[in-house]
Amino acid sequence: MATHSSRGYSALQIMLHWAIAILVIFQLLFGESMTAVVDASEEGTAVSGQDQFLGSAHYWVGLGILGLVLIRLILRVAGGVPQAAGATSWMSILASAMHWAFYALLVAMPVTGLLTYFDIWDLGEVHSIGKPVFIGLIVVHAGAALFHAVFLRDGTLRRMLAPAR
Repeated sequence: MATHSSRGYSALQIMLHWAIAILVIFQLLFGESMTAVVDASEEGTAVSGQDQFLGSAHYWVGLGILGLVLIRLILRVAGGVPQAAGATSWMSILASAMHWAFYALLVAMPVTGLLTYFDIWDLGEVHSIGKPVFIGLIVVHAGAALFHAVFLRDGTLRRMLAPAR
């Protein structure tokens, strides 16, 4: 896979990273409303207006995440990624594995949600497993970024805050 000769990401890559991050956090915080909507539908009971709104938002935000991730994957495959700043080979391997785990979840979650929502396959349990996995990945990812910023001081975090020049 190609790597950028620069030491940073493009403005588009940075925008996609943070937009997806914000949307995923929204999903993690408010996704339970979709469960309330589905449960109410199955039980034939009414759902609150708030749950209805947030359930609908969960659906559309999930589609948005899927679209943005597909763009991000195209950019990654077409243009590669910047070379790791000061990382050892094992750190680079772990970082790559972490990023591909994120991509897998960022595609699998909306797809399993849609398949369940439209009663194509009941993957609701599989879909719900993604939440704790996402939280774990986010904690490790943010921790690694802070480790690079505070202890290694190698500019890794800065690459996702300001575009390469």
